[in-house]
Amino acid sequence: MQIHLDEENYRFMLENEQDKVNNETNSDSGEETQKESTKKIEVEEQAETISEKPTMEKEKPVIEKEESATETKEETTDKKEEKSISKKKETESKGQSKPESKKADSEVVEKQSSETEKDKKTESEKTAQEVADSESVVSSDEEEDDEEVEDEYRGILVKDYDEMNLDALGEELDRLMKAHEVKDIRQHVRDIKAEFDLKFGKEREEKKQAFLAEGGSIIDFSYSTEAEKKFNKLYFEYKEKRDNYYKNIRKNLQENLERRLAIIEELKSITGVGTDMSANFRAFKKLQDRWRKAGPVPRNDYKNTWNTYHHHVERFYNFLHLDREFREMDYKHNLEQKLKMIARAEELIEEKNVNRAFRELQNLHRMWKEEVGPVSQEYSDAIWERFSAATRKIHENRRAHFKELDKQREKNLEVKRDIISKIEELTKENIKSHGQAQQKIKKSQKLREEFFKAGRVPRKDNQPTWDAFKTALRSFNHKKNEFYRKRKEKYKENLEKKMELIRIAEEHKDSEDFETVTPLMKKIQADWKKIGFVQRSKSDKIWKRFKKACNHYFDRLHALRDEKDKELMEAFDKKKALLKEVNQLNLTQNREEDLPKIKEKIEEWKEIGNVPNNKRFIEGKFNKALDKLFKKLDLNRKDAEMLKYENHLESLKDEDDDYKIRKEASFLRKKIDQTATEIRQLETNLQRFDNPERSNPLMKGTFKNIDRLKQQLKIWETKLEKIKSL
Repeated sequence: MQIHLDEENYRFMLENEQDKVNNETNSDSGEETQKESTKKIEVEEQAETISEKPTMEKEKPVIEKEESATETKEETTDKKEEKSISKKKETESKGQSKPESKKADSEVVEKQSSETEKDKKTESEKTAQEVADSESVVSSDEEEDDEEVEDEYRGILVKDYDEMNLDALGEELDRLMKAHEVKDIRQHVRDIKAEFDLKFGKEREEKKQAFLAEGGSIIDFSYSTEAEKKFNKLYFEYKEKRDNYYKNIRKNLQENLERRLAIIEELKSITGVGTDMSANFRAFKKLQDRWRKAGPVPRNDYKNTWNTYHHHVERFYNFLHLDREFREMDYKHNLEQKLKMIARAEELIEEKNVNRAFRELQNLHRMWKEEVGPVSQEYSDAIWERFSAATRKIHENRRAHFKELDKQREKNLEVKRDIISKIEELTKENIKSHGQAQQKIKKSQKLREEFFKAGRVPRKDNQPTWDAFKTALRSFNHKKNEFYRKRKEKYKENLEKKMELIRIAEEHKDSEDFETVTPLMKKIQADWKKIGFVQRSKSDKIWKRFKKACNHYFDRLHALRDEKDKELMEAFDKKKALLKEVNQLNLTQNREEDLPKIKEKIEEWKEIGNVPNNKRFIEGKFNKALDKLFKKLDLNRKDAEMLKYENHLESLKDEDDDYKIRKEASFLRKKIDQTATEIRQLETNLQRFDNPERSNPLMKGTFKNIDRLKQQLKIWETKLEKIKSL
């Protein structure tokens, strides 16, 4: 919505801006003297008015603080002039003739001016009381509808500066300086500067603490970044532009002052001079027109300049009124103009747009004061009362309008307070993951949009509500940023760990010690999965590097294994053929002849070597074939078992695998313990009988099991001795 600022709004704004500008001046330019700061304040206030004031009111002087109390000073002037006229009438009724010389004119004017000055204070007090009673055109600050948009300064969108990093803040400052006038971005620059100082100060403090933790001395600590240097350079350029802008304003104000003082001198020169009243009046009107267009002057000079001008205007009117015919004609013209203004003011009472009515009423008061002269005494009070009555009614309409608006805006206030509460609730909840953070960010953005769509709130609650909203949003953003800061630190730690794994992988990728390195490579692959995430921009790069090193190593390993597997398959084919031969072996039933043949086949089997793991079933088939042969030879179990075990021992010996040997020894010890336990259990059971005998049918099976287990125990023990010999 467009912001409408009328003449009185400007005055109110300028008076309130003085403190704000003073604060900025003191904070930005600590080296300026108090005098220079005061001048800058005046210039900034008047610059605001110059840049925003409607063209039709351009001629009105800036910062009329006296006008903020009343718009009826002109009425005081009218009454003074009318008093002067009354005094002149009395003089004329006593037979005084019109002066014929400059000296006579001057004496009369001086006398009338003196009498007018005597009543000046009384008339001013009376007028001030009338203004207070009639509620003059100038409204109070509570009645002004400044149409302030909460998230904008001067129509320029205010971004979430607390969301930006240091580089982004510098870029935003640069963009604002290039896209907008320096006078329009003052508040934006303040916000950006405050956020930059906060973020950089926090970053600097962290670096300082880290520096001290490493043993550094505080006097040696210094911290600066490219972002800070760039920002400071931009901010210096902004201050230079701002100072130059206000320097030009000061220059223009001084030139305007000189023009106005020159107009006053010209006005003095035509007062009491000459007998051609018509020519003097035309000259006076031209001076008035030049005065209106002369522009604003420095605030400290305004009051004296304005009073001096009006003093000489009064003197001119006193001089002008010596010509009764010309005076009456002027009174009549002024009365007609003021009646038209009153009629228009009365029409404005029915105007539905109260802001438009108010602005036009202000213009009417300006015209009443500055452009239209006095009227006859007999009409003066009456027309003023009529004009004041219309003014009061327009003010009543305006107050009623704002009162109704505030009732409607109370609902908006509740909505906005509820939105602020929801944002505060978001801040209270701890953020535990990136997904949760993104959900909260979306919620906060949605709440922010709802806040701006909720509508305007009562003027008294506008600034507090806006401040509460910004505080809640800033707190949420700071908490969110803290989460991502810690997350970034964790990513950095994870990156360091993964880089160490990459170093190990690349260091061992060409190793020939496959038995040692293979478990290590498998371990670092498992560790990689446990470490966690790193920054996305680096994740793919380091993963490809790690994967490349691992693949290089395992490709070499697999190539070696493929070659070895080929040899194993050849061994399997040979054993398969040998097994067939064993199964077809014909025995003579002569142990002395057949046993060497069997041992020969066993030796051939040993010499062939190992087979692939998935083909080891052939070992079992060979042992079964041997069992059949040993059975035919009636070879005792122990000898048969040991002959087969010799084959297994040779296999372990060829593999030269300590782990498998230890595992085999552990297996044998376990079997020995189990067998011994079973024997003890059976013997214990026999002891429950009084006379256990082998001939007893009930105990015969038990004795047989004990004998079998003892024989098996000897076999296990013999095998263990063989394993130990390896």
